[in-house]
Amino acid sequence: MTLSPSPSRSAGRRPSGTDRQSRAGIAFVAAYVLLLIAFGILPTGYAVYFAFTDAGGTFTGFSNFVTTAQDFRFMDAVGHVALYLLFWLVSLVVFVVSLALLLHRLASSSLSKSLRFLFYIPGALAGAASVLVWLFMLDPTVSPVSSLLGMLGYGTFGEVIAPGNLPLLFTVIAFWTGAGGWIVVIYGALNNIPTDVMEAARIDGAGAWQTAWHIQIPMLRKWIVYMVILAFAGGAQLFVEPQLLSLASVGVAGRDYSLNQLTYDFAFQMNNVNGAAAVSVELLVVSVSAAAVFVARSGFFDAD
Repeated sequence: MTLSPSPSRSAGRRPSGTDRQSRAGIAFVAAYVLLLIAFGILPTGYAVYFAFTDAGGTFTGFSNFVTTAQDFRFMDAVGHVALYLLFWLVSLVVFVVSLALLLHRLASSSLSKSLRFLFYIPGALAGAASVLVWLFMLDPTVSPVSSLLGMLGYGTFGEVIAPGNLPLLFTVIAFWTGAGGWIVVIYGALNNIPTDVMEAARIDGAGAWQTAWHIQIPMLRKWIVYMVILAFAGGAQLFVEPQLLSLASVGVAGRDYSLNQLTYDFAFQMNNVNGAAAVSVELLVVSVSAAAVFVARSGFFDAD
């Protein structure tokens, strides 16, 4: 007679492969948590401490927030960033989703692969390098599209980067560098839509527009919300583009155009680290609050 292991022992025993996977998962998560604490939580706590104290370390309540809000440049910077975010988020959602849907319609052709590669290439450039490329593109004296700039009525670099044009220019630069990666991500999400759902829509007579509007876009909702949250957080921290443009234009663009530029000016020009920390904490609160609203209204964590 052959003896078999008791059910209680076999039920409680875990395969060795599962144990290895668990240890690997814990190791990856532990590394992330350590980096998060070192470069996320601790610096945030440090900034919060400075925001509510003075240079001597004495608790001052909200005085730093009041002082920075009363600065004559603060509300202008808020308006600049808000207008840029409006342009950036609307263009990102509309064009990224539209281009991803178009690429998905062309999935069977080699053109789709080539376009995905071309869209992704600009994202390989760092923010500063990208701005330098656009400084060259926006100067009518050396730009390869100088004829187009001339048709639009711009003859000099100063005319192109006039303050009224900056939100649109920063949106174009941000889209050129950041949209390609999101197009690839949304395209991948489209590929995860069950084929039987798409087939049922086709059998029911739904055209390309109806399929996109009633099936694909609703099923992409969580991915779009994820994209908007990260784009909002990144856009609120606008710094590299206006800073380099200000240096290249000898102040035409302004060194306090964005809130992050104003924070830099507080910390390194006015030696007001506490005020800079206050503005940074305000940006953090706004970004987290916006993310919470997007998550709550979209059902981001709801089970499908």
